[in-house]
Amino acid sequence: MTVRRALLSVYDKTGVVELAAGLAGMGWELIASGGTARVLAGAGLAVTDAADHTGAPPMLGHRVVTLHPKIHGGVLADRSDPGHLAEMERYGIDPIDLVAANFYPFESAPDIETIDIGGPALVRAAAKNHAHVGVVVDPADYVRVLDELRAAGGLSDSTRRELARAAFARTAAYEAAVADWFDAPGGAPAALPSTLRLTLERAETLRYGENPHQTAARYRLAGAVEWWDGAVLLGGAPLSYLNLLDAAAAWALVHDLGEGPAAAVIKHAGPCGAASGEELSDAYLRAVECDRRAAFGGAAALNRTVDAETAALMEEAPQADVVIAPGYAEGVVERILSRRASTRVLQAPAPAPSLRTVRQVGGGWLVQSAPVPGAGRGGWRVVTERGPEGCEDDAEFAWAVCGYALSNAAVMAKDGAAWGVGAGQQDRVGAVEMAAAKAAGRAEGGVCASDGFFPFPDGVEAAAAAGVRLVIQPGGSVNDRAVIEAADRLGLSMIFTGERRFRH
Repeated sequence: MTVRRALLSVYDKTGVVELAAGLAGMGWELIASGGTARVLAGAGLAVTDAADHTGAPPMLGHRVVTLHPKIHGGVLADRSDPGHLAEMERYGIDPIDLVAANFYPFESAPDIETIDIGGPALVRAAAKNHAHVGVVVDPADYVRVLDELRAAGGLSDSTRRELARAAFARTAAYEAAVADWFDAPGGAPAALPSTLRLTLERAETLRYGENPHQTAARYRLAGAVEWWDGAVLLGGAPLSYLNLLDAAAAWALVHDLGEGPAAAVIKHAGPCGAASGEELSDAYLRAVECDRRAAFGGAAALNRTVDAETAALMEEAPQADVVIAPGYAEGVVERILSRRASTRVLQAPAPAPSLRTVRQVGGGWLVQSAPVPGAGRGGWRVVTERGPEGCEDDAEFAWAVCGYALSNAAVMAKDGAAWGVGAGQQDRVGAVEMAAAKAAGRAEGGVCASDGFFPFPDGVEAAAAAGVRLVIQPGGSVNDRAVIEAADRLGLSMIFTGERRFRH
């Protein structure tokens, strides 16, 4: 009877006792490295320590344990090659048919001593020889492997190949993390390192892409956990590509609107409404009222638990394709879905900041450091004769919303609510005029934010015609003096933020 052997060498011991017990129950011999061997022996399993198998003790502070010909020879041997079989016989090398291994936790505790050498070497060896050896790097696959071994007596070619692919993907991601660490000698990762390694794993398959004939999926950095992974779809249709884009933009914006209750509505990746208020219901209502027509089919984000009063307003508001919030009062989800069963209702943790943004251009890639809040009011300059006169909160609010609109963009706001958003325009005057048209007088006495500087006085003149009393913009044009003079002539207050908020 052919003896089958498994080598188990895992830092993460999740499920390893159950795996080993299942193998032993089918007559497999177990070999394990020190810590794993102790766990298995403690569970009452017959196991051979790797040191006893090789006849060589662990060396150099356990840096050398499984790096031995009796282990790597047993893993790498081609069982169809008579020459390999003869050498195994000559040197007393026993074949190893299954390797289960995972690595020191470098990603969570980066250090020279957590750079695993033996584990990745074993995994690569087994994956290379997947025609004869199974390799398991994810404890989630243990049950599947045991089930197939019990049912078929061995692993199929397709299963071994699939496991080998997963193994090489894991070693690639692990070593990419190590390389990234070397790119950050001071401890903080570099946004623009000399090389950029992005190993992505599919997190979920989406309903479709930008259009129904396109397939799509959400990926994440291998081994990483994103806020999306903590999001729960409580009801409604499966998510599509555009649902994720809009929900992510709305979720980021609503968390950038201060500490109080706030709501934001995103349509086609840009804001069509945003507001803060004393009550969540008030913030939501005013966010929707900014542009009820555009809000239809958008993503509505709320930064508080959705209560019954807010849910009642949702019944009368234009249909949202996505509602995302940190929680929902009892019965609220059912209430939303009873009227609009296709609405996706998401509960999510707060979004986490990114280090960089990456987008494809032609056959290459553009990478930039992620946008971060600037100096805030501490970096502002009032450049006109007239001061803000209590409009600072609205200026800050409009400036935040403006950063989420596609350039060229202008936002008109008053009393903690956006009343007009002009976005995606090729000229800045057009953005201001669009915002003014959508505001329809509701921002009179409020503020106008522009994501880029006004190159000429005409943009400021358009803002004044809409009745605002303060303009907030980056400044920095060669015509700043003429623009400031126009603001003074029109009786406006103007703030220069010193930073631009373009979004293309």
